[in-house]
Amino acid sequence: MPAEVIERIADELAEADRTHGVVPRITARYPDATIEDSYAIQGIWRDKNLAAGRTLVGRKIGLTSKAMQQATGITEPDYGVMFDDTVYPSGSEIRFDDFSNVRIEVELAFVLKEPLEGPDCTLEDALAAIDYAVPALEVLNSHIELEGRTIVDTISDNAAYGAMVLGDVRMRPDEIDLRWVPGVLSRNGEIEETGVAAGVLGHPATGVAWLANKFHQHGARLEAGEIILAGSFTRPMWVHKGDEVRCDYREMGVVTCRFV
Repeated sequence: MPAEVIERIADELAEADRTHGVVPRITARYPDATIEDSYAIQGIWRDKNLAAGRTLVGRKIGLTSKAMQQATGITEPDYGVMFDDTVYPSGSEIRFDDFSNVRIEVELAFVLKEPLEGPDCTLEDALAAIDYAVPALEVLNSHIELEGRTIVDTISDNAAYGAMVLGDVRMRPDEIDLRWVPGVLSRNGEIEETGVAAGVLGHPATGVAWLANKFHQHGARLEAGEIILAGSFTRPMWVHKGDEVRCDYREMGVVTCRFV
């Protein structure tokens, strides 16, 4: 795609983010758009936010489980950026009207204690670089019409990331078998989705290694202190204003939020 088109789409998505609106699919208008184009669009949006004073705190990985791939029809992972003003503690009230196509996903987040880079990063390398894991809910925020979207659309839209709600329990990778962390997700007291973290690429930290290798292709690395949101091991759950959300991660505690 020409540079001016990439910039125009980035501005269009920034306006949709500001107004909480939805725009037509990029791939419907530009059927030849590539994954490289979509990361370029995301990169312009990211850099303009950084220039405006927002602080990057980490990355989200999406579409890492069969449940999510089947729910979206997209069969490979993607990633986006997370800013400091999108991170909420468990128990928070979250403004529903700040987002579009609002859904919740069940995830684990990892905080790095040292940098991590490809091109040959393994699960073992990722586990060695992780300081601790913490349970998290991701709030999806999609500004592109959902019907018929492809990975090009989702990447351009910052991988549909809106916010995350972090739990209170922190555990090192050697303290718990992360593959078997469960998630029981409820809305207004009724269980809607369940899963275990092994649904994310066989081990939730595998996505961290994947991301380090992907970053190497772009000449970058993951830095110490970054939060990596590793991908959902349940299908996304739609929420509405007034909904109470609760997810039980067993020994990793409970994460809650309410949409107001």
